[in-house]
Amino acid sequence: MEETAKTKKQLMIFLLTAYGVTYVMGILTWYGSTIPVEMSVFPNAQMFYPAAGVMLAYLLTEKTDRLVPRWFYRGFLLVTAVMVVLCVLSIAQPERVIALSEQTSVSLWMMLTQYTAIGGSLLLWILLLVSGKEQRSAYGLSFKKWKASLFCVLVFLALYFGRMAFAYLMGGQEDVLLEIVQNPVTWSYLLFMPVNFILAFAPFLGEEYGWRYYLQPLLQKRFGMRTGVLILGAAWGVWHIFLDFFYYTTPDRGLIMLVSQTITCVTLGIFFAWAYLKTNNIWVPVILHFLNNNLSLVAANSYSMDVLENQQITWEMIPSALLLNGILFGGFLLAKEFWKRKA
Repeated sequence: MEETAKTKKQLMIFLLTAYGVTYVMGILTWYGSTIPVEMSVFPNAQMFYPAAGVMLAYLLTEKTDRLVPRWFYRGFLLVTAVMVVLCVLSIAQPERVIALSEQTSVSLWMMLTQYTAIGGSLLLWILLLVSGKEQRSAYGLSFKKWKASLFCVLVFLALYFGRMAFAYLMGGQEDVLLEIVQNPVTWSYLLFMPVNFILAFAPFLGEEYGWRYYLQPLLQKRFGMRTGVLILGAAWGVWHIFLDFFYYTTPDRGLIMLVSQTITCVTLGIFFAWAYLKTNNIWVPVILHFLNNNLSLVAANSYSMDVLENQQITWEMIPSALLLNGILFGGFLLAKEFWKRKA
């Protein structure tokens, strides 16, 4: 297959999967929001679609390349398919629950989603290991540049916690910040995060392998190092549209959430792009994405994933989010990695 035609075919497969499947499932997300149903299955499943698109594209167009990590890709696609099935079943049989006690019950589909993410992650670690160094290196799955990688993670942690402290202090909520620091649950949660990453890395690779490894270089080659990253951030934000309207908040606040989400995706996308350019290590943005999502529970002083659903957001929150994220993360667009390199 001629290289340009192959690249176009790969891009089409990626877009049909990353966006096509997302928007088809988005219809179910909307429907699920109208009935009593466990909605957390949908955002968890959606995180798998970008990488699934990349892997499906390579499996279909690189059939003669012995370096394609086929078993790892197939394993990831299998886990993705299971997640999609769980989404459909959660809508078809929303009443299926498991009683933990006389007063407490949980959705069967939420539990199966968690088990799938954990079991899938463990399976994928094994498949990644047996793929071999050569295959991992050829398709961007190697862990490299340890010192630079650690530096990027530490910078992100400093900025994240600095932003959190600043927000509480500016809001006159020093007592809440002190409560977070003094809460033993906070420290046990933080200490367990490395183990949690090992057990649940798959959905975060699911996004970053699609956005940073695959789509970012294409957009930078087409539009330039900086503009390409900004376009990617906007595309990443719009990709969340159904979750913004029907999961993260209520439909009447969906537009506000979409704007807020896009700001977050553009600014965080700049930082993630900087880290990836600096290290050429996809595992760095994977770790950063994991930290960003999971540390939100610390920042909210609530250790239940329910805090992500039906958020109360207003237009008055947007300017401060734009300013703070723009300064802390967006400022990295001026870093040398964006002007010393050519896409």
